[in-house]
Amino acid sequence: MQLKKEKIKMDKYPANLTIDYPEKANRLTVFFRLFTAIPIMLILGLLSYHGYNNDQFPNESYWVGILVAPTLLMIVFRRKYPKWWFDWNIALTKFSLRVSSYLLLLRHEYPSTDEEQAVHVHIEYPDVEKDLNQWMPLIKWLLVFPHIILLCFIMIGVMLSTILAWIIILLTGRYPKSMFDFVVGALRWGLRVGAYAVLLTTDKYPPFRLSE
Repeated sequence: MQLKKEKIKMDKYPANLTIDYPEKANRLTVFFRLFTAIPIMLILGLLSYHGYNNDQFPNESYWVGILVAPTLLMIVFRRKYPKWWFDWNIALTKFSLRVSSYLLLLRHEYPSTDEEQAVHVHIEYPDVEKDLNQWMPLIKWLLVFPHIILLCFIMIGVMLSTILAWIIILLTGRYPKSMFDFVVGALRWGLRVGAYAVLLTTDKYPPFRLSE
């Protein structure tokens, strides 16, 4: 039993997602979900990217979102991952997952910009000197290519499951648990790949699985 617990602990990936299963759904908000999600999706879009030009500074633009390139350069050349960069990246990742959970009918409370709600994201802050290889960020995008191919097919299943769940929820008021677990598992898989190749918080290769 002790060996089994140790094996589970060793297999635990340093990035994880769990979403509380809703016992009941509001059919009215589910029916209009695409429309009610528009404002929060616009906010997420503005946080993910914003650029502008003006007459005084024609080449001036601002880009915000996940800090990928700056983090990569800091790890490669300075062996650092600034904590406030990490906090920003994780906060935006959590917010985007709350929006995704709402849009995919996994949760029915309106997504908060700062509160955790029922979408629980855990990503460990790395010790760069101890946990991260200095040069790995340069090739991680290539190493996750098999994951990307599989996730493309899995996301097709997620879209089909969401359409079917929309119909079932309108008829029964409940999201089928097996379908719910599949969609959450797909988001969890994508989060792990993102933590490895985009957020650059771990060098542990993401597992090919939907489960925790």
